[in-house]
Amino acid sequence: MKVHVANHPLIAHKLTVLRDKTTNSPTFRGLVEELVMLLAYEATRDVKTVPKTVETPVAPFNGEVLAKPRPVVVPILRAGLGMLEGMVRLIPSAEVGFLGMVRNEETLQATTYANRLPEDLNGRQIYILDPMLATGGTLIMAIDYLIERGAQEITAIVLLSAPEGIKALEEACASKNIPITLVTGALDEKLNEKGYIVPGLGDAGDRLYGVV
Repeated sequence: MKVHVANHPLIAHKLTVLRDKTTNSPTFRGLVEELVMLLAYEATRDVKTVPKTVETPVAPFNGEVLAKPRPVVVPILRAGLGMLEGMVRLIPSAEVGFLGMVRNEETLQATTYANRLPEDLNGRQIYILDPMLATGGTLIMAIDYLIERGAQEITAIVLLSAPEGIKALEEACASKNIPITLVTGALDEKLNEKGYIVPGLGDAGDRLYGVV
């Protein structure tokens, strides 16, 4: 598994404002969209393309366009939905699927309650969206589920990660025989006893949708 921590001053600036507990929900949502566009730029460096020749106003040009089948973007509900707009702004031709997953606050285990995915994921580049990589349980379950459905290449995009989550993800992915990449905006200090990232930014879903 490859881990890429995006090191960019604009990402650091936006994450700082995002973490601030006084940042209101509309500002929070806008910042998440902007951050996802920056992170997606890093995450899509290996997106598949094919050659295409076009006519400019001056001369022919041998360029490239996104290959088919189209990439699939999979936000994990509910908080991942707040990341979707930024991703599809960057790749408007991508297909969108959804996974509904929730973490039990006592056991910290994730369970799936809904899914809406393309029937065939074979040969598709998959981009999972989830704001936080805390214990890793949700992301590990999502990756396992997508591999069962035929996924052969997966990139996860998260705003913040905890060392414990990355370690759990690396251990879980060690036996997978497909390329898996994690792109994160920052690597934080640790998890607290409740499984929250420290210093983190609180509950991303609550802050996105106005429940605090």
